[in-house]
Amino acid sequence: MEKMKELCHCLQDPHLVARFQNICGVRGTFTTTGSSKVADRAHSHNNGACHHRVAGEDDRENLSNVGAGEGEKMQTASAKLRRRIADSNVANNFKDEGETPSQNGTAVSAATAGGERVGVGSSLAGPGVRSGSAQDLSRAADCEESQVGGVLGPPRSSKVKPLRKNSLTGDDGQEFLIDNRFLYYLFTFGTELGNETFYITFFPFITWNVDAFVSRRLIMVWVWVMYLGQCTKDVLGWSRPASPPVVKVEVFYNSEYSMPSTHAMSGTAIPFALYFMTYGRWEYPSTLGFILALCWCLLVCSSRIYMGMHSVLDVIAGFLYSILILCFFLPILDLIDGFNLTCRYAPIIIISLHLGLGLFSFTLDTWSTSRGDTAQILGTGAGIALASHVNYCLGLMPDFTPDQLPLSMPALSPSLVAVVMLRLVVGVLVLLATRALMKAITIPLVCRACRVPTDDLRKARQHMEVELPYRYIVYGTVGFNVIFLVPLLFSYMQLS
Repeated sequence: MEKMKELCHCLQDPHLVARFQNICGVRGTFTTTGSSKVADRAHSHNNGACHHRVAGEDDRENLSNVGAGEGEKMQTASAKLRRRIADSNVANNFKDEGETPSQNGTAVSAATAGGERVGVGSSLAGPGVRSGSAQDLSRAADCEESQVGGVLGPPRSSKVKPLRKNSLTGDDGQEFLIDNRFLYYLFTFGTELGNETFYITFFPFITWNVDAFVSRRLIMVWVWVMYLGQCTKDVLGWSRPASPPVVKVEVFYNSEYSMPSTHAMSGTAIPFALYFMTYGRWEYPSTLGFILALCWCLLVCSSRIYMGMHSVLDVIAGFLYSILILCFFLPILDLIDGFNLTCRYAPIIIISLHLGLGLFSFTLDTWSTSRGDTAQILGTGAGIALASHVNYCLGLMPDFTPDQLPLSMPALSPSLVAVVMLRLVVGVLVLLATRALMKAITIPLVCRACRVPTDDLRKARQHMEVELPYRYIVYGTVGFNVIFLVPLLFSYMQLS
């Protein structure tokens, strides 16, 4: 047991993440001139996310244990709490060491602020360094060399910032240096395989162009995997890897908790569930399918470490947790899918179940982006299940019969590619228009019904009584249109 605890502690070490980033050519623009005490205290701040109570921490840090609250007062307090942790507490903790916080929760020395300005760069100083003298340049280079483990990177590096701001605090992150642009784009693509843009194109593509039977079951697995992963995050409340030493290549989800990695969970569940659902149903080399699923999984999992969003332990736990969920849900998919299609009470049970799960998840923690993500995942799952029931009752989009199996891939031709792309473009545009229209209608109505001021929509949407129904309705409608409205439109346009 002691060896297991020691191994878990080692796998959770942020320096392990920093070393992986260094190997992949990512270098932070923060310095390491402070004492070891500075680094230890920086670890507890989690760059804006709440964290566990640790014996000996001051009262400011203990504010992160404030429980879940509802209504305007508690929602406002929780939002201010996270901002305070991200913006104020770091500065106070580094005050004694003469340091000020950077944009991404990292420590920057007072000397840096005065002359060796790291992370803003100039043409004379080279990537990531601005200096007033040759001596300053030398000192800045030494700091940078110590940050990457004693090995100075290539003389020419690309200086970039995180692509998107933190969705909770609005922080846009600190600049960092990229020595290997291929790996940067590769892992950026890998992490996008777990974001909304991918989901809103991939699942519809499978539905409209490949196999609606497989698609609705795949979405069912995805909903349960993501829901259980998000709830587990809020129950455990583990911190993100500390920066420094970790470079925050991404900051969008930085305010959420860390354990387990839901990107790793979806990156495991989707490709392997897709493989097992199509094995024997479609004709293709099974070895090739398994290799593609494994590569997909490894790319997404490793991208979370590269981005500085998760420790190695978070990713391993997410992978194993996802495998466990698949082992439980795959054998009972026939039963669940048959119930959704044929039971006369299925619509009421589907709506009630998904809404009840949303209410439960919203009571686990103070406001964070994970709550909204959970609501829209549940809404999407409910919309897909409802549309599948309606299609079955109306005789639309019937499944292939056993005598039609196995299915074979059609021969590629310019006309087939054109039809597939036209379906995808038209369908996604309809979904995006649906989402925008439903948001414009639903948010003001829900705010008015709940008597929540709409002066600041971002603040208003943090109220549980606003966020849960609006996201549930908006994404439930989007999911319903994926299965019902868009295929009807294709029939009208003769694109079926």
